[in-house]
Amino acid sequence: MRRPFSRCRLSGLFLALSPVRHLALLGAVILPFGLSAETLSVATYNTANYTLAGRFVDGVYTRGYPKPENEKQALRAVIKALDADIVALQEMGSQPFLEELRRDLKTEGVDYPHAIVLDAADEARHVAVLSRKPFTRVSKHTDLEFAYFDTTETVKRGLLEVRVKTAAGELALFIVHLKSRLTDRKDDPESTQRRAAEARAVRDRVFSVFPKSDAPGALFMILGDFNDSRSSPALRTLTREKRVEIMHLLRATDSRGEVWTHFYGRQDSYSRIDHMLVSPSLKRFVKDNAAQIHDGPGVRDASDHRPVIARFDFTQ
Repeated sequence: MRRPFSRCRLSGLFLALSPVRHLALLGAVILPFGLSAETLSVATYNTANYTLAGRFVDGVYTRGYPKPENEKQALRAVIKALDADIVALQEMGSQPFLEELRRDLKTEGVDYPHAIVLDAADEARHVAVLSRKPFTRVSKHTDLEFAYFDTTETVKRGLLEVRVKTAAGELALFIVHLKSRLTDRKDDPESTQRRAAEARAVRDRVFSVFPKSDAPGALFMILGDFNDSRSSPALRTLTREKRVEIMHLLRATDSRGEVWTHFYGRQDSYSRIDHMLVSPSLKRFVKDNAAQIHDGPGVRDASDHRPVIARFDFTQ
């Protein structure tokens, strides 16, 4: 009978360990057959116009006004508390605004060395990504067209695709910000049909990148501000096809069990419109089979949205 080891060699050092502690340390550092342990956290966050926009300043509506400094400070505090490896952003300004956010975060000890912003048809509001991991590929999909009544339209904020390496293979993230509910069209109240059409264009592009014949082994997700609920036509378009689930929408709650991510002050209403959809192959890596809605200090001061974060364990 072989005696249990009392010492193990790790990174050139000999550490005295009990058998239990030995196994715990091995599990945290290296797995059987040489697989490295890896976890990854991904968040999505609408920054509430981190750009020049119309705002009420001292009770007066002012056009082209920057995000107030107190809101920026609160936003940075929330991002720091999230401590996510990758943060997908919506309602971000152009590159200079993203660089300002990166710079100020780094000054406060939060470094995201990799960042990208998508310039699309909406010149004011962009989708963007902050990442601690380097990108293996970036694709800017700004040509997504769809039929809308008697016209051909384009997904206004585009679709930003970034990829990173993981222990389970390359992970692709598709960041979206679908049309708001504001509309001048009486034949499409709250732009429901437009968002469904945008969602269809996004779905078709994602599954052209990952054909359904290959999708069972592909790791990808669609995340962002969908401006719609999970039962909406837009979300049904993205998650189901002929009653078959093609993308899995992660459930999410905050520390109190509440599910809202957006407060709409004009109607004094709360709803969940920020979502994360994962491919069937990615679903099994989601820790606790769910995402979390962040409700820490400052979240109500930073934005009218609350961020959603999911954690992945690629050692399963």
